[in-house]
Amino acid sequence: MTDAISTEPLQQATTPAPATDLASLMSTGELPTERGDPIVEATVVRPRVARLSIVIPAKNEAANLPKLLDELSLTLRTLPATRSEIIVVDDGSSDDTAAIALARGARLVRHARSLGNGAAIKRGIREAAGDWILLMDGDGQHPPNVIPRLIARAAEHDMVVASRGGSGGSHARNLANKVYNGLASYVTSRRIPDLTSGFRLVRADVLKGLVYLLPNTFSYPTTITLAMLRAGYSVDFEPFQVRQREGKSHIKLIEDGTRFLLIIMRITTIFAPLRVFVPLAAFMAAIGAGWYVWTYLTAGRFTNMSALLLSQATIVFVLGLISEQVTALRYARIDEGNRR
Repeated sequence: MTDAISTEPLQQATTPAPATDLASLMSTGELPTERGDPIVEATVVRPRVARLSIVIPAKNEAANLPKLLDELSLTLRTLPATRSEIIVVDDGSSDDTAAIALARGARLVRHARSLGNGAAIKRGIREAAGDWILLMDGDGQHPPNVIPRLIARAAEHDMVVASRGGSGGSHARNLANKVYNGLASYVTSRRIPDLTSGFRLVRADVLKGLVYLLPNTFSYPTTITLAMLRAGYSVDFEPFQVRQREGKSHIKLIEDGTRFLLIIMRITTIFAPLRVFVPLAAFMAAIGAGWYVWTYLTAGRFTNMSALLLSQATIVFVLGLISEQVTALRYARIDEGNRR
């Protein structure tokens, strides 16, 4: 039987015993000096991810959770400079998910009934006490041994996404993900290799400021990625090999796929409205101008259709400008939330 995972609240850490070895002294920011040597001021570089909250949404994952939590326990022991907590959000499970989480020392948060995967994520984000939050699924597809790589990349970024690179699912699902990635890349003017990965490490202050935007469904990774990129935060992607899960996935390809597309359009109009309104206005103006030239050359007159298209193009462009001002207000709200 594996050791229990340490989930002592991050705010209530106990006072450590006096350090005797160099590694321990360095982790506390104190360096030993020999008698007689001049005192040399030294700056100890502390890890950027020093306080980590791992949020795992779980619904009927009794078959996958034991192995996942055991692997997490082993991985966290390799990160002595990082204090961590594991939060399992039981989203109305009807099996032993909650009991397994408690038995392995995780901090349990329960929903009396299922509110959705995104709702479980939002609850876990609000409960997290760490300076960084790691989101990962409870189905075992996200290998914990990738976590040290994500932490290493977080030294220079505000969010690190574990990228599947368009693999790990069925052919239809992989194709859909490529379409989503292409649309998101256009919106953000940056190549996005994996828009929908739920395995990611994010600064807690930034993520908590985005909670009000997140849906209660599986499309929360899409919202987080687009929102952070359009808000100007540094986002990086770390490739990894997804594992096969035990049991049946809760994602419905057509229903959730349609929702993903709607989420992309919604986030686009929220965070990058001109990327939608300007091309649409230009397209309508081009048709209107082209129709005017055609009717002038063939009939010698300016038709109502040309006037309508050119007027609509102007209205769409103005709507884009207004939406851009609303976007600026949303950025201000996010920044205000991050400062609190």
